[in-house]
This record gives sequence, C-alpha cells and structure tokens, in this order.
Amino acid sequence: MIVTEKLFEIEDQTEKLVQAILTSESMDSYKKNRMSMYESKDVREKQKAFLDAKDSFERIEAYGNHAPDFRTKQRAVRQAKRALDMSEEVAEFRFAETEIQTILDLVGMAVAKTISDDIKVDAGNPFFEKGKHSGCGGSCHAS
Repeated sequence: MIVTEKLFEIEDQTEKLVQAILTSESMDSYKKNRMSMYESKDVREKQKAFLDAKDSFERIEAYGNHAPDFRTKQRAVRQAKRALDMSEEVAEFRFAETEIQTILDLVGMAVAKTISDDIKVDAGNPFFEKGKHSGCGGSCHAS
C-alpha cells in the first residue's frame, strides 16, 4: 500500500467517526448498562447458578438419555439460562449492546454501499435489513 495524503484524510475521518460513536448516547447507555449488569449481585447469583447447572449437565451429556437425571439436568440448564437472560440488568445490557451493533452495521453498510452495491457486508444480526438485495447474496434473483 502506498501512503498518500488521501490515506491520512481517511484515517482522520475514521478517527472522527470513532469518537462520534464513543461519545454517543447509545454508547453511554451501553457502558451504564454493562456496569450495572456486572455490579449486580442478583446477576452474579443467577450466572453462578447457570454455570453450576451447565457444568453438572456437561458431565453427563455424552451419555445422553442413558445418564441418570439427563432430562432433569438439561431442563435445569435451560431454566437457569432463562432466569439469567430475563434478569432486568442483563436484558437492558443486551438491548444496549444490540443498539451499538446496529450502529456499527449501518456504518459498515454505508461504507460498502458507497464503494459498490456488490460488496457483501456481514451485519452480524439476522434481523438486520440488508438493503435492496437479501438472501443468498448472489445475482441469481431478478431485480
């Protein structure tokens, strides 16, 4: 790669974009919710319960239905995971995390679309709208 003034301009614009994202309300919400989640005693207890149930299940998982209490332990893992996921702090963090991911996906899509409509961008979110063409990503569909 040849270093030119254009490269420095792109680097400066990228730094401005990064700073705009870092100082956004969405990032503030993400940081606040992340801190709240990690400081929550309730979340730590639910996480420990989930990890204990998961560890207990993983010890017998290879034996399948032949292991004693296979279904009971499998259900306990699911219930512990659901309890953790439904915790208010975890749910709010996941929402804020998804909001930041959506912003990053939109930036990536905008950059790619500016260069060419044929560039494929992995949005990371299966519910993310991928623009005009979605699906297999090829040119097999009629426009």
